[in-house]
Amino acid sequence: MGENKKIEIRDEFITLSQFLKIADLVQSGGEAKSFLLSHEVLVNGEKEDRRGRKLRRGDIVKVNGRDYSIC
Repeated sequence: MGENKKIEIRDEFITLSQFLKIADLVQSGGEAKSFLLSHEVLVNGEKEDRRGRKLRRGDIVKVNGRDYSIC
């Protein structure tokens, strides 16, 4: 079973690309694009590959077997 980590945001939303940087999964937006092409990323249980996808409080992102809660 995956580990759950909380990602706190201050604004109304962050993009998936910003999330990947905050979660230390990538270093830049360019890396985010290739990361999304080569890894399965689920947002609320649905596969997502758009860097600009808006994430809001309550969303759950699953990457590499780990769950991240946006709060």
